[in-house]
Amino acid sequence: MLRLERRPQPSALWRWASPLLALVLTVLIGMALFAALGKDPWAGLRVFFWEPVRDLRGWSELLLKATPLLLIALGLAIGFRSNVWNIGAEGQFVIGAVCATGVALALHGAGWPTWPLVLLAGALGGLAWAALTALLRDRFHANEILVSLMLVYVAVQVLNYLVYGPWKDPLGFNFPQTQRFDGDALVPRLVSHLRVNLGLILALLAALATWVFLFRTRAGFAQQVGGLAPLAARYAGFSSRAALWLAMGVSGALAGLAGALEVAGPVGQLTPHVPAGYGFAAIIVAFVGRLHPVGSIGAALLMSLFYLGGELAQSRLGLPKSITGVFQGLLLFALLACDTLIQYRIRWGKG
Repeated sequence: MLRLERRPQPSALWRWASPLLALVLTVLIGMALFAALGKDPWAGLRVFFWEPVRDLRGWSELLLKATPLLLIALGLAIGFRSNVWNIGAEGQFVIGAVCATGVALALHGAGWPTWPLVLLAGALGGLAWAALTALLRDRFHANEILVSLMLVYVAVQVLNYLVYGPWKDPLGFNFPQTQRFDGDALVPRLVSHLRVNLGLILALLAALATWVFLFRTRAGFAQQVGGLAPLAARYAGFSSRAALWLAMGVSGALAGLAGALEVAGPVGQLTPHVPAGYGFAAIIVAFVGRLHPVGSIGAALLMSLFYLGGELAQSRLGLPKSITGVFQGLLLFALLACDTLIQYRIRWGKG
């Protein structure tokens, strides 16, 4: 019979092999799901994993969707390594989009490039929204998981109030949306005929900065020690309050920047559909990437592929919109199961 035997120490090999095995299991279960729905499994895989990247435009869309996922995941990785559980990055993403829109509308027709200020406003808005959670945790010992998650719904209501109320475009045929941003407020594209923009470069620079911070600075070391051994961190003189504020501030700012890139990039205005679930999907990205900046890049590309594949599966195979969330959930649960192999090995025979 099969049994699990605890390893003398965690396996370094399975720490990185576990996400790969989880991906294989996700694909296999996905094929079974396609068959259960009466679809050709191989056709489903082709539509889901090959069609989105078969040409240059597809790669552009893949990188475009991966950009906000990577930015948010980098901030979450810092927090999770510090034992600070910011689950409400979606709310910070939304508030970043709202603040960016406010600046874009205020500077409409300025006649000079306003997109840097738009992005800065988004980052500061996300930081401020995350600071609410940090303040409640710091001063009143509130649980940051519940507080940050509940603030997501508050952020969505703020967005809805603005697009259905004072910011509604009077020339928008009564649709709940703001007016379109002018060209000066839009993030420059990397290639004129493709939608991928400067946000990709910012995300890669953020990944590099996160790696340097975590593994080459004393502050990054303090963040990780505080997460792994709080008592040892306190004995060494590392401040748990500073770790909390830093983790929440960085993750909030990056989520807000992602929201600003969304409205100042592919969307070009604020609408009720801006909350696309990137803040929640980025949690999976962070864990599949092993809370490492380099791993997060690959995981963000994979999650972006799920989004694009899900959209194509709707139009070409007639599958429901929820298929994207199903694949995301499958990947997460497969990863949780495969991570058991980090601490345990499988043995045959009697215990």
